[in-house]
Amino acid sequence: MIKDKMLKAINEQINEEYASAYLYLSMSAYFESINLKGFAHWMSVQAKEEMEHGDKFFKHIIERGGRVLLKAIPEPATEWKSPLDAFHATLKHEQHITACIHKLMDLAHAEKDYAAIGLLQWFVDEQVEEEANAEEIIAKLEHIGEAKHAIYMMDRELGARKDD
Repeated sequence: MIKDKMLKAINEQINEEYASAYLYLSMSAYFESINLKGFAHWMSVQAKEEMEHGDKFFKHIIERGGRVLLKAIPEPATEWKSPLDAFHATLKHEQHITACIHKLMDLAHAEKDYAAIGLLQWFVDEQVEEEANAEEIIAKLEHIGEAKHAIYMMDRELGARKDD
């Protein structure tokens, strides 16, 4: 049985994960609107991944006899100045999610909730990858600047992301 403190905190994280998906869907729509379909595809895949993350937490609560309580998802931003600006926002958001996961891990240790610790370690590792992916794309976008042909090449590269 999951303890109340952990239940409440994981329910909040479910909301964070689904809000992440909503943000990335909004970014996908933004990229579609400026005809960068590869960037849009990358964000769409990212949104699906965030939904899967929320689903992992959802399943964890159910398996431990808890009740999932969904909350309203905040309205995401809809405009960015450039692809680089959008990816800076992505990195900032992923850093926020990393902080949330670390806070959950601290609580799991304090509560001696070993089942949650096991689950959360996967998320700790995942967040390292999430931040690294955003940082890599930012570095590339900073190198290419406003060069339209390079943005086009980057669009093709991001469009090749596998939809697991």
